[in-house]
Amino acid sequence: MSVIRNILNSRSSKGGNFFNILTKILGFKPKSITHYKKAFTHRSLNRKDEEGNAINFERMEFLGDAMLSAVVASHLFKAVPGGNEGYLTKMRSKVVSRKHLNELGKDLDLIAHVQTNIPKNQFGVNIHGNLFEALIGAIYLDRGYKYCKRFIYERVIDPYVDIEQLEGKVISYKSLVIEWCQKEKKEFDFNIYEDTGNDELKHFAVKLRIDGRVVGKARATSKKKAEEKASKRAYYALQTQMD
Repeated sequence: MSVIRNILNSRSSKGGNFFNILTKILGFKPKSITHYKKAFTHRSLNRKDEEGNAINFERMEFLGDAMLSAVVASHLFKAVPGGNEGYLTKMRSKVVSRKHLNELGKDLDLIAHVQTNIPKNQFGVNIHGNLFEALIGAIYLDRGYKYCKRFIYERVIDPYVDIEQLEGKVISYKSLVIEWCQKEKKEFDFNIYEDTGNDELKHFAVKLRIDGRVVGKARATSKKKAEEKASKRAYYALQTQMD
C-alpha cells in the first residue's frame, strides 16, 4: 500500500510534471519522488525533517559519488584484466573527474529542476556535477543497485568510457608536470600574484619556473585555474622531453 501511495503522490498535480521529467531523465519510472526531491533541494532553503536533520542534496551527493565510483571501478576491473591498482585508479579518476561530471549534469539540464533561494546564475560550475551525483544517490535509494548500475552504464560508461581514449586523457597538467619534475629531479615553483587589471572579477596570474626558467604563464579567476593553465602551457612547451 505504501508503494502505491507513493506513486499516486508522485503523480499528483503538484509533482506530476516532476515525475514525467524524472522518467525521461532516468529512462524508467521512479517508485517515489521523495528521494529525488531531496536530490534537487539546495541547502539555502534551510529545510529540516521531523527530527531536525537538514534536507538537501549534499548527503545524497555523497552516496551517489560512492555508487558511481563503485560501478565504474567494477567495469574497469573487468574490462582491463591486466591493469594494476595504480592504472585502474587513474582510469577511474578520468571517468569520474569533476569536469566530466559537470558536463553530464549540464547535458541533462539538472540545474533547471533544483529548488533554491539563490539565483541559479550565481552557482559555480560544480553544481552540475553535484546534482548528477545526488541523482545517482536518489536512484540507489529508490530502486536499488540494479537500477543505479543501469543508469550509470547508460549515461556514463556506454557513451563515454573508451579505454584507449582514456589512456591518453590528461586529468591534471599540474600533477603531470610536478611528477615529471620530481622524477627528473628538477626544481620548480609557481609564482602567483593578484592581477586585477581592467577586469571586474579579481584575477590571479602565475609564472611556472622549472630550473629557474619560466616555461608557462597564465591568468585566471582562481589560483588553481591559473596554475593548471600555466602547467598545460608548460607541458606543450616541454612535451618532447616529457614524453
